[in-house]
Amino acid sequence: MAKYLLLKHYRGGKAPVNDVPMDRWSPEEVDAHVRFMDDLADRLRESGEFVDAQALSPGGTWVRYDGEGKPPVVDGPFAETKDLVAGWMAIDVDSEERALEVAAELSSAPAAGGRPLGEWLELRPFLDDRPNAGE
Repeated sequence: MAKYLLLKHYRGGKAPVNDVPMDRWSPEEVDAHVRFMDDLADRLRESGEFVDAQALSPGGTWVRYDGEGKPPVVDGPFAETKDLVAGWMAIDVDSEERALEVAAELSSAPAAGGRPLGEWLELRPFLDDRPNAGE
């Protein structure tokens, strides 16, 4: 088994297939979208492939160590970047091929008018083989 992180990206508030921003979806369309993601997570739980998932707030903060004791903090992410990580799902699957299948299904969640959202997902394997400095 290998763990993968699926990062849900929204670019400029639009997805490449369905270009209606989510803030213009009807409550029924939002409910259908969330229900689809919940159903997918339930199927992955049943197969033992689900690890965790979470939607993220559009607001956030950038923080880094500056060596001076108090880290600099900057508001973000910024809307002008045209890219927003809206949420994530972690899965534990048998192969990269299976991870790609899950990502494609997640990307097909319904959007405005019931059409597939077609959002970009970033698929990242968890780092599981760290180099050992002592070897």
